[in-house]
Amino acid sequence: MKDIATLQDVQAQIIEAFTFRHACKLFDAERKVPDDQFDTILEAARLSPTSFGHEPFQILMIQNPDKRELFRDFAWGANGSMHGTSGQLGTASHFGIILAHTSETMTAGSPYLQSFYRDVKLLPEEVIELFNGAYGKFQAEDFDIQGDRQITDWSARQAYIVLANMMTAGALMGIDSCPIEGFEVARTQDVLQEHFGVDPKAYRPAVMFAFGYRAAEPAFGKTRRETDKMVQWF
Repeated sequence: MKDIATLQDVQAQIIEAFTFRHACKLFDAERKVPDDQFDTILEAARLSPTSFGHEPFQILMIQNPDKRELFRDFAWGANGSMHGTSGQLGTASHFGIILAHTSETMTAGSPYLQSFYRDVKLLPEEVIELFNGAYGKFQAEDFDIQGDRQITDWSARQAYIVLANMMTAGALMGIDSCPIEGFEVARTQDVLQEHFGVDPKAYRPAVMFAFGYRAAEPAFGKTRRETDKMVQWF
């Protein structure tokens, strides 16, 4: 068990990391995140919680500059057009997309989930039967998550948990990041299918992200609601 002084130090580091983190629009293109540090960021993603532990996401890392340029015309949140720069696409040390699983794999009882339960979660058959029943009820009754769009959106919500943990891990190491929703989904999906072999029936783009080191300090300080405006206690 950590002593009080150590806990206070950890608390301070957490707040410092969240204060440091901002949506970095332009990175120092000459600075690259060391492999071992980005491996830690990916490990934070791998160890992140997801609903039912189903891990309904895939991470696509796009390091080849020519591959990144395939998204430039329609990824307006990453192409720098709003700031007159080459944006995160042109300057980030690491750039990627998190893909959300669709109903093809995430419908209760799907062959994918049966293999996942056996091969990844290593569950015995009687527990798999329980999972199928509980998850089926969750989809059909508790949260009414039925149909491809709803199931894909549910998967995307899990992807956001993953990305949040990646960004926090990065901030704790002094690495900047940016979550990016500024892109045309349909055109992104077309590029993913044509140039990356991503099956649109199985995966949809949920969110883009970039990591690296800021080219300059943010122009504005961080603003948030006060805690008493955000939290209600009963």
